[in-house]
Amino acid sequence: MKQNRVWEYCLIVEGSYFSESEAEHALRDPFIEDWVEQTGRFRIHNLDEIELTPGVALGSLGVVMLDDELFEIASTDPEHPLTEHKARGVAEAIKRQGMFEEVSVEPRDLEEAETNDEA
Repeated sequence: MKQNRVWEYCLIVEGSYFSESEAEHALRDPFIEDWVEQTGRFRIHNLDEIELTPGVALGSLGVVMLDDELFEIASTDPEHPLTEHKARGVAEAIKRQGMFEEVSVEPRDLEEAETNDEA
């Protein structure tokens, strides 16, 4: 029974990137640069310390290419999916950095989320 199912949200973003890797670098680089300016250094484990919005670390987000120049950004941590509130906070942080032309918050496809839960 799935009555208490928590809705998971994601961001749908548009940007002139040719691959998931490029889009992921575009997502991470500005926040990493800010981290380096604040702390003077960066190590890969710091991705889990860099918060885009309260409760959402940069290292917990993944990027999937949906179509040419169209990507989904969602939580890769099944224990901490993006709520609508957190997704909107991430969207605002991304908009401030200006790395994507369009940013929208949408409910994540339930079938896709269930498939990921079974894996």
